Amino acid sequence: MERTMSVLVNDRPGVLARIAGLFSRRGFNIASITVGSSERAECSRMTIVTSGDDRTARQIEAQLLKLIDVLEVEDISAERIVSRELALIKVDTTRETRLEISHILEPFRVAIVDVAHSSITVEVTGDTEKVDALIGLLRPFGVTQIARTGVTAMVRSQTV
Repeated sequence: MERTMSVLVNDRPGVLARIAGLFSRRGFNIASITVGSSERAECSRMTIVTSGDDRTARQIEAQLLKLIDVLEVEDISAERIVSRELALIKVDTTRETRLEISHILEPFRVAIVDVAHSSITVEVTGDTEKVDALIGLLRPFGVTQIARTGVTAMVRSQTV
């Protein structure tokens, strides 16, 4: 079962390495990890996507909380969350395939960020399934490079 963990950490050198090392030592896989500034000064928020059952998730949470610079850990997997990923995808093109590719891109609301004689690079933002779907549709044309940010997520606000 896929797990999404939100981890608030002190913004200090080596924190990411210590967290990655913990996952490695304990035999937990990191499917995706993103880190960025948070709502608190001098703190960063990590979104870690991993896999495991409830017991494994509790074990990961307990191990993370033992690290000095980890302030909060929340398994948000069971919550209503908003999650997004950004990907840059470079695709081979020819004069003949550009129109067909543009028709594929349209419903995904992508941005074309670079155009060359034999390729285009597009930017797509959305949930992981949307990014995966676009990549799957573009593969037959020749995807030459993909750069993905990984998932970032937060719990949805309660509606009134």
